[in-house]
Amino acid sequence: MEQRKHTGEYALITGATSGFGYEFARLFAADGYNLVLVARSEDRLQQVADEMMSYYGITAIPLAKDLFYSDAAREIYEEVRQRGIHIDVLVNDAGQGEWGHFADIELQRSLDIIQLNITSLVALTRYFMTPMLERGAGKILQVASEAAKAPMPLLSVYAATKAFVLSFSEALTNELEGSGVTVTALLPGAADTDFFHKAHAESTVTYREEELQTPEEVALDGYKALMNGEAKVISGGKTKMHVFMANIMPDEANAGNMRKKMEVSDKKEGRECPAHTASKKERDDINRLTGVMSGDRTEEQYGF
Repeated sequence: MEQRKHTGEYALITGATSGFGYEFARLFAADGYNLVLVARSEDRLQQVADEMMSYYGITAIPLAKDLFYSDAAREIYEEVRQRGIHIDVLVNDAGQGEWGHFADIELQRSLDIIQLNITSLVALTRYFMTPMLERGAGKILQVASEAAKAPMPLLSVYAATKAFVLSFSEALTNELEGSGVTVTALLPGAADTDFFHKAHAESTVTYREEELQTPEEVALDGYKALMNGEAKVISGGKTKMHVFMANIMPDEANAGNMRKKMEVSDKKEGRECPAHTASKKERDDINRLTGVMSGDRTEEQYGF
């Protein structure tokens, strides 16, 4: 296999078994990076690691860690350090939401989402940024969302966490000027990943009726922006339009528009599972483990 310019460098990717994370892994591996892959499923992580090593000829290390757990970020950092690996690129991709009225969602679920989307992201950023600053080189990609730009009823905690990720990332970009370390915030729109199923939002207007971005498209936009040291990238023409409108409209109007997208669709037929191969694989594995198939929740269970 030909030598590539990044051979020997390491990228650490969270949420690496499906969706954007899986596609990031492919992009980094194709560019010669070795990988540290983080997700909860040990079996699925090993499958992805084996695939990347076999196809791209790089080293891929699977770390099965649950970022809902408050000490997981420290454990990841310590394990990487004990292996003598320094991380050249950190991709904070892992994230979840929970669909429904905030008052109807179990408090612990909302707190878990905050732990995953904010606290673990902040901790990983701090742990791996420090040695990057010592070396005077490094890149960090934070996966935010177009939801960061507007209040989102029925996904209220998720959107708020992504607003934090965007604000945090933009502040770090300013703080890190001249350091050799860059932070890039990626703002995708609704995409063909397993997010909607994990959030129990598979019967919403957005998921059932609208065209979704492909994970390949989103990951490539993020990868290019990261490599170029850009502070922020909005992925996709439709997403750019949504963000533009969110910037000029009052929050009350934005919230109303977002609510319409998150309400239960009147259509009884529509998208039921991801078309993206890795995301569908993960959804099928989850369904086998839980015995719950897509579409099992009724409108009454959604509170409408």
